[in-house]
This record gives sequence, structure tokens and C-alpha cells, in this order.
Amino acid sequence: MFCDGCGGAVQPGQAFCNRCGKQIVGTITVVPARPNRVREHLQLLGILWYAVSAFHAVSGVILYIVANTLFAPGRGVGPHFLHPLLSAVAISVLAKSAFGFIAGWGLMQRESWARVVALVLAFISLFNIPFGTAIGVYTMWVLLPANSGEEYEALVAARAA
Repeated sequence: MFCDGCGGAVQPGQAFCNRCGKQIVGTITVVPARPNRVREHLQLLGILWYAVSAFHAVSGVILYIVANTLFAPGRGVGPHFLHPLLSAVAISVLAKSAFGFIAGWGLMQRESWARVVALVLAFISLFNIPFGTAIGVYTMWVLLPANSGEEYEALVAARAA
């Protein structure tokens, strides 16, 4: 319950505001507490990063196997640049997958660095249509607003205590 003049806290049945002295007329309504978006969505966000990272890990392993069997040097199949190109793409997909697993674990454990890692991966994932875009937008919706940083740090501090 708050004073409509200064916004100071007012107790039920109080006639005057302690902060500004304004007379309280009428009933005092209770404003419901704003839900903590980060706390409500953090567990699901960690699980989604695990799932997307598992999908990327499987596709990265398959791509690496194809690059080293079908397009291996000396086989004479396809242009010679495909083997190093596909191998490099597979390794980058596996690296992104590893960082996704790390971000998911960090979010679920409420590690202080996990928010930054997840946001960086969210921006990178925006280009992976449709699932990467979806998890990227969802991650940014949960973790990017200004008050989300404060909410996340409060969860980190509560975990440490």
C-alpha cells in the first residue's frame, strides 16, 4: 500500500502518510507484487539450451563424419575444398553446442557468468531459423531487460547465501 502523493509505504488504517504528511482518504488498495520474470523462466531456459545444444551436437558430429568419410582427401569425390570447409563448420557447430551446454548448466545453477554467456549465444542463435531464432528471442526476452540483470544477480546472491 502506497501514498498517492509521494509513493511512500502506508499501513492499513493509517490516516496520514509518514513521508509527506498527506491525509489518506478512502480505502487503501494493495498493489500485487510484480512477478519475477527471470525466476519464473530460468529453469525452462536452461532446459531449452540443453535441448538445442544436444541437437547441434548431433548435427555437428554427423557433419564431421561426412566431411571425413565422403569428402576425405584422396577419395576424389567433390571439390578438394569441401573437406576442410565442412570440417571447420562441424567444429564450429560443436563449439557452439559446448557453449550452449555450459550456458544451460550455468543458468540452472544460477552462476553469475551464465547470463552473459546465454545472451551472447542468443544473439548468435538468431540466425539459426527456426529453433535458434526462437530460443534467441526467448533468452533475450527473459535476460536482456535492465531489471533482469538485477533480478538475476539477486538470484545468484540468494543461491550463494
